Amino acid sequence: MPENNILIIEDHALTRFGLKTAFEMTPKTDDSVIDWKIFEAPNARKGLDIADKEKIDIVIMDLGLPDMNGIEATKIIKQNHPGTKVVVLSSHEQEEDVIKAIRAGANAYCTKDVDQDKLVYIVTSVLKGAAWFDPKISQYVLNAAGADSENHISKQKEDVLEPENEIKNGEINLTVREKEVLTLISDGLSNSEIAKKLDVSINTTKAHVCNILQKLAVSDRTQAAIKAIKEKII
Repeated sequence: MPENNILIIEDHALTRFGLKTAFEMTPKTDDSVIDWKIFEAPNARKGLDIADKEKIDIVIMDLGLPDMNGIEATKIIKQNHPGTKVVVLSSHEQEEDVIKAIRAGANAYCTKDVDQDKLVYIVTSVLKGAAWFDPKISQYVLNAAGADSENHISKQKEDVLEPENEIKNGEINLTVREKEVLTLISDGLSNSEIAKKLDVSINTTKAHVCNILQKLAVSDRTQAAIKAIKEKII
């Protein structure tokens, strides 16, 4: 059974206890279920110290910490430990907080009213490479994606792209056309609108969208836009 180290950075002892219990009570009957080794910190500085000493796979991060806010702590963790995932768990739903957390490197953003079983599922999914953002704040992410993109869409007709036209973003290789389509997805355009904008067929557009989702390892267009922000693809 795979074991992962999880760090809970939360200043309220009762909330920490509830989160710890939720992960400890995860059924262990399925070989695919993750076994958790749990670390706790009541503030950011203690959490950062644990992250430096232990190999932490994923952090559950509160934003309203007493010594350093969770956004700054997330930024430091991602800078010092790029492989560590961060799930923000906060009562803050303001657009500014959400976007700052994403830019700091958060892999997921959940509000504190999330069901504990759902949170365990989200954390497990993030460990496997997914990104997850509460539906209530997803529009903020899409708005930011639209604002960040320069909307520099090529006017050229679609051609067969050769390998040398691929753009490397970390381990994500998008063709020039796929990057254009991703930009338009992030701007909120539908498949038909993208097809019209790029002067290509709807089937071609659908194929590009499918390839983008596969390459980004996401399940839908919203998650693609989220990852586009996080990975600075557009």
